[in-house]
Amino acid sequence: VRLPAAPTEVPHEVRRAPLATEPALTAPPVDDFATAPMPMAALHVPTSATPVPGDQAGPNPAGCTPAQLRRFIKSRAYLPVHEIRRRFGLESQDDDVTAFAIENGRVFVGLPVREGRILGDLVRAGEVGYELQLDPEAPVIVGVYPMRPVTRQ
Repeated sequence: VRLPAAPTEVPHEVRRAPLATEPALTAPPVDDFATAPMPMAALHVPTSATPVPGDQAGPNPAGCTPAQLRRFIKSRAYLPVHEIRRRFGLESQDDDVTAFAIENGRVFVGLPVREGRILGDLVRAGEVGYELQLDPEAPVIVGVYPMRPVTRQ
């Protein structure tokens, strides 16, 4: 049951027609949008040169060292794999995965080969735990977490 609105409330938005003295609002032509400059907030400006995959002429490829990856994982309670890719600027194909062996078999992680091997070493050393994809059930790592987190005081 809905109660009637109080006399001071407006039950819906009231729109009025523009007066003859007001300028009419019109949208600019579509061509103006194509040539309009983009605001700086919409542009992605990398803080360092990120090479294109397969481009050998660029600077050192983006990536991380084992110490950097270990420190980044230990700084969070849980870390999705896509955050590792974003943090270290790991550019690769969408379906790039790296497999590594564990005591129960093989698992796959959506990282380039070098970083996948580093993560595999951390998992086998017992420093990093992992979460596998559940639906469909597959040996694909979707997130990682520290096994011995840094204690904060």
